[in-house]
Amino acid sequence: MNAPLPDDELFSPRRFPVLGAAGRAMLRRLVDHPGAPRYRDRSGHRLGRLDIWQARMRHWGIQRAEMPWPLDARLPPAWGDAWVAAMAATVPAARGLAGRRWAEIPLVRRADLSAALHRYMPGDAPVDRLICFSTSGTTGHPLKVPSLPRVAADYQAFHRRALRHFGIEPRAGRGDVGIVLAGFQQRCFTYVSVNPLQGECGLAKLNLAPTEWQDACDRARYLDDLAPELISGDPISLAELTRLGLRHRPRALLSTSMALSDGLRRELEWRFRCPVLDLYSMNEVGPIGVFDPQLDGHLLLQPRLHVEIVDAQGLPLPYGAHGEVVVSGGFNPCLPLLRYATGDHARLEMSPRGPVLRGLVGRAPVRFRSPSGEWLNNVEISQALAPLSLVRFALHQQADGNLVLAVDALEPLDSIASRLRDALEDRFGEPLPLSLVPLVTDDKLRQYTSDLPGHDPTC
Repeated sequence: MNAPLPDDELFSPRRFPVLGAAGRAMLRRLVDHPGAPRYRDRSGHRLGRLDIWQARMRHWGIQRAEMPWPLDARLPPAWGDAWVAAMAATVPAARGLAGRRWAEIPLVRRADLSAALHRYMPGDAPVDRLICFSTSGTTGHPLKVPSLPRVAADYQAFHRRALRHFGIEPRAGRGDVGIVLAGFQQRCFTYVSVNPLQGECGLAKLNLAPTEWQDACDRARYLDDLAPELISGDPISLAELTRLGLRHRPRALLSTSMALSDGLRRELEWRFRCPVLDLYSMNEVGPIGVFDPQLDGHLLLQPRLHVEIVDAQGLPLPYGAHGEVVVSGGFNPCLPLLRYATGDHARLEMSPRGPVLRGLVGRAPVRFRSPSGEWLNNVEISQALAPLSLVRFALHQQADGNLVLAVDALEPLDSIASRLRDALEDRFGEPLPLSLVPLVTDDKLRQYTSDLPGHDPTC
């Protein structure tokens, strides 16, 4: 059993400026439970009474705001000119951009932020309340994302928009555990907190890796006793949940950070008898969209985030055209984004529910060559493998044309090897020089890579 935390450390006024009796009891329950994991870090909402009131007002507006829906996807947002002017006055990298045509504003990439983050932060950012967290990403450009307590609080407003789309209104309140954020890594940031916007209901960020628990069996015992209303994680940690034998069924699962296959989504929905929300989200900008199977795409969530699709020259494309996803705006005042190129690719289209990203593919597109010389786009690979219950996979083509498919699946690799091979060979239309190997990394990875010349369809 973990050593008990002293009150002055667990109830720190710096982390919890407002903390009532219900919040104190919840924090004690989360850390003193006999099956609790090792919570290695300390965190809290850091919201004062004024912050809480302001957050409630913002969330009220976010829930009722309509998504902008211009007739021409190439048009800038209605607030674009004012946004550029405000940034030009406070953000060093935006100086001189006021008055320029939208399409002439240069794109900003993660490498730019990584190399000189200070140039993309407003000079009047409240540094006394600044929070920075690190993200490694998949592009080789580690980044510290500046943030504020209000930004972390506002995530739940956009998650509520996504949940409402599936008919779910969160009900957790005093004495309940609202959400568990589940990781499954060798090392991850773990802590307990409470949500002052929902009656100080509980929040736990935990690591499902067995080494973080007194006993591996405690994972199911702890989660069943906490009975969280929502569980959030990535495909790796959510797949681990299926192996724990949980009795508890949350009202919804939220998958973030990595692409979620259709097969795994259906497996999770069947196992837990609840909706599984596939959120397209980035540390730099927060939740962008939620996947709706009926719309076959990610429905956009942020009314003040302009999403455009651009070509290789950075020029905006019309609805239905495939290109790179570029975002502007957002809800983080410490990192106001102006034409930020995400490295992801999709089509922006209209739907009965609003603007939707279809055919979303993480990072740059890659094509693969068959033995007969035909090229196949990585989107078709995703489509071919989507029906299988894969947690993650990565496909690489070597310089000699041989393919290596690394797989992390709910089933043993040997039992699905023939289905994997059949799915790819059916799409390629011929037998393949294909090797199947287990995917063992516990971090994000590039899903599609190639050493063959000509693999980049944009060149």
